[in-house]
Amino acid sequence: MVTKRLLAAAVALLLSTGAGMAATAGLTCKEAVGKNIFFDDRLSINKNQSCAACHAPEAGWTGPNEMINKHGAVYEGSIPGEFGNRKPPSSAYATTSPFFRLVNPTNGMFMGGNFWDGRATGGKLGNPAADQAQGPFLNPKEQALPDAACVVFRVCSSPEYGAIFKKVWPGACDIMWPSSINFESACSNPSQGPFSLDAMTRAKVNVAYDDIAYSIAAYEASKESNAFTSKYDNYLNGKLELSDVEKKGLKLFNGKGKCANCHISTVEQKCSTSQSTCNGYNCSSSDSENNTYCSTMNPLFTDYTFDNLGIPKNPDNPFYKQPEGGNSWIDPGLGGFLMTRMDFKMYADQNYGKHKVPTLRNVDKRSYPMFVKAYGHNGYFKSLKEIVHFYNTRDKYPTYNSGDPREKMTCWPAPEVSANVNRTELGNLGLSDMEEDAIVSFLTTLSDGYMH
Repeated sequence: MVTKRLLAAAVALLLSTGAGMAATAGLTCKEAVGKNIFFDDRLSINKNQSCAACHAPEAGWTGPNEMINKHGAVYEGSIPGEFGNRKPPSSAYATTSPFFRLVNPTNGMFMGGNFWDGRATGGKLGNPAADQAQGPFLNPKEQALPDAACVVFRVCSSPEYGAIFKKVWPGACDIMWPSSINFESACSNPSQGPFSLDAMTRAKVNVAYDDIAYSIAAYEASKESNAFTSKYDNYLNGKLELSDVEKKGLKLFNGKGKCANCHISTVEQKCSTSQSTCNGYNCSSSDSENNTYCSTMNPLFTDYTFDNLGIPKNPDNPFYKQPEGGNSWIDPGLGGFLMTRMDFKMYADQNYGKHKVPTLRNVDKRSYPMFVKAYGHNGYFKSLKEIVHFYNTRDKYPTYNSGDPREKMTCWPAPEVSANVNRTELGNLGLSDMEEDAIVSFLTTLSDGYMH
């Protein structure tokens, strides 16, 4: 019988010698498998798009294409000409999000889940990040594979990491693929799926597909993704001081700027497997897979709720040219997801136009100093200065049509969704130009990988 020690050694050897594999030093076996899946272009219908195509570490785990960011900010899928409707959010620190749930029936407040609209609730796999990981593979606007069996087939047959996946998830690839389906050709044809599989094969595919999602979530929870290595982390850990302007920005962030009302800047607490709850979080056995525990951790700069900031439409959004979109399309946000849930449908109107409050970690991380990132769920803003200026002056300046030469300076277009706009925590903050700049300076301290 192979001992656990020998098995671990064998897996370690595979991790260190696999040709074409992603670098996995310092990761657990499950995290390493997840990383290889995350960066595998072949897990898309045309073998040209990985998770990292929209969630690149050098760009703060979001979109790495500057030209796209400068305009529509929505990324093209594996199939040319197919676009979704929102800018990719950061995948880093996504594993810290709690289960999606209603927290206040009186005002219809929800929190948790993943995706901009919270639809990856954690209800399927007991892990919102794992729920989210399964979405893009089969989304015709993203990786567009016609059946989950294609993802499983390509992972299990990967010459680089298939063997490691089988070691991490024993039996996951013990599937008798039907000879009637040529998976190589069928998985490259969007009209072929879903496949007709017998009940036993389908059940095994579903289990393996869940294992793939858990692997990705494990990587997203690893120290490569949730690194906590920013300048601000070093400051909190007593290793260095912030500059005077960064300290001023932090004070404004927590005070006059009201940023910390939603982007919580205090230490967080998370679950351990020995507890049923921790500061309102529901603990489950899967939490231990995500390295969560009930102890202090540096702030995550989100309260995991949803908000309508009154952001204007992004006129360059390519979804307006999609058959499902059109120029009159309005993003319903959380309200759109709630409409699909019989248990929450009654709260849809209260949440129309709201989107998830994102973490601000890595909000300024970029490939090079002048690299342009997009901000907001639709990528309307092209710099931190722009979005901070919007928070400060949205209600101070008059509303004009998009394209006015004063836009983003002394006027703003109308909100995409005029209902449910947050008018108490932003809009006319009374910040000076220098105070806006100070907040931006503080936000630059939140990028992981700081060297001192």
